[in-house]
Amino acid sequence: MYKVTNNPLYLDKLFEYFSYASSIMYDSETKLFYRDARYVYPKHKSVNGKKDFWARGDGWVFAGLAKILNDLPKDYKYRGIFEKYYRDMAQTIFQSQQNDGYWTRSLLDPQHAPGPETSGTAFFTYGLLWGINNGYLNKKTYSPIAMKGWEYLSKVALQPSGKIGYVQPIGEKAIPGQVVDANSTSNFGVGAFLLAGSELVRYIEKNEVIVDVNNLRIVK
Repeated sequence: MYKVTNNPLYLDKLFEYFSYASSIMYDSETKLFYRDARYVYPKHKSVNGKKDFWARGDGWVFAGLAKILNDLPKDYKYRGIFEKYYRDMAQTIFQSQQNDGYWTRSLLDPQHAPGPETSGTAFFTYGLLWGINNGYLNKKTYSPIAMKGWEYLSKVALQPSGKIGYVQPIGEKAIPGQVVDANSTSNFGVGAFLLAGSELVRYIEKNEVIVDVNNLRIVK
């Protein structure tokens, strides 16, 4: 609405509402967001007694911060605060990726709900690639993480039929024992996959990366 009207009131309201949400959901130790006030530790814990951060929820926040930074005026008075949230989240996302390239449904307790989850992974992959493409994240440090994320998305999540699998169903948390497999799909998972893919195209164009188009694989 700011871009349509040029009225700074919309930017200030954005910051006001974001600040309120952060005051009840943000964890300053981990630099992640709880799903909502009901899931704040220690009131809510993972099955192993840890803080429980839902991957898709934090994926929406991380991707949303990238979108905000993309649209905020460069001289907006609170822009630096949004940038700090984004960079801090990126560091925790970097550290919590699994060896096979995906992120689990409960970010910091992989055993709470083991196995890959596509929607959160795709949002994180998009957000990391955006940060690299726009100079917010160090390419040498973060590119391997983003590429591992894309490798999972293109080789495991994407099925031969074109279906995007391993998408956690509609819900609000990581649910122990819930089946999430190659046949699990949903529109928000497909959308996140396409979002990551579109940012990967920009990465390829900026860095002259060689791609095996037939296999959706980064060659060099």
